[in-house]
Amino acid sequence: MLLPAPTSLAPNVYAAGPLDRAEELRRDEVKLAGVLTDSTSLFVPVWQDRHLFREDGCGGAEAVFLSADRAEALMAGGADSCFLGLREGVAYFALDLGHLETPDHAPALAGLGDFADLRRIGPLLARDDSAILALARALVHWHGRHRFCGLCGGETRSEQGGHLRRCQTPDCGALHFPRTDPAVIMLVHDGGDRCVLGRQARFPAGMHSTLAGFVEPGESLEDTVVREVHEEVGLTVRQVTYHSSQPWPFPSSLMLGFYAVAEPASLRIDPHELESAAWFTRSELLKSPEDDSFRLPRSDSIARRLVSDWLTGQWQQRL
Repeated sequence: MLLPAPTSLAPNVYAAGPLDRAEELRRDEVKLAGVLTDSTSLFVPVWQDRHLFREDGCGGAEAVFLSADRAEALMAGGADSCFLGLREGVAYFALDLGHLETPDHAPALAGLGDFADLRRIGPLLARDDSAILALARALVHWHGRHRFCGLCGGETRSEQGGHLRRCQTPDCGALHFPRTDPAVIMLVHDGGDRCVLGRQARFPAGMHSTLAGFVEPGESLEDTVVREVHEEVGLTVRQVTYHSSQPWPFPSSLMLGFYAVAEPASLRIDPHELESAAWFTRSELLKSPEDDSFRLPRSDSIARRLVSDWLTGQWQQRL
């Protein structure tokens, strides 16, 4: 049984970005070309799925957006751009620096900061900036893996500001659009004081998280929740409640968050999916040492949001 979505108190990290996607503008090649060279436009450099950051002087970090003149120099050297959208009249573009063996020798980047994984720096950023960088990362990643047509193998070319690739083979001409892979992520609980957290071998030391899995063809979202819970820990789900969603560009997922009430039985763990899993009480999780012996999911993830809202009871207040 699927219950309706609650009213969210706040968006998840990387969601609710500030940009107007401006579809009409990206369809107008002449106007878009003018915006690309406008002196006020800002550019998000992406190199090997990493973004450019600098320390903010307060123990945190801030994203570095390139000016149009710096971006022009990099595009002259082979960098590709993708239009992201408008923010208070200012155009934002992603700048793919994948052609550089290393950014250290690019004069336009000298002294601006260091490239780092958004997963490491994202939680330290202003929320709007993290959403812009997530969009840039997702688009650049997609372009890097769709340079050739999946139907005929011909070369594809970017159009509409990077939101479409067209096969250049005359007899094909197939259109390819950015794709996002839907995945469900759910906190399984017994309807009372216990929930299930699991651990995969690839997780950082001590980290336990909610269960998750990709939606398969022919499945509804609630079907996927029921299937994944049964496959991973052997429990039977009797109620599914939608929580919220989160873009997760690592590399290209949309995480759809749920609570799943399951029969309070012993777990049957699938060793191909999980290293371990167990029932935990609220008291146990509230006392989490957050170290290598035990820690909750990373702070920017919807997994952590699901756990935190369950611990505080906020998810019930929003039903």
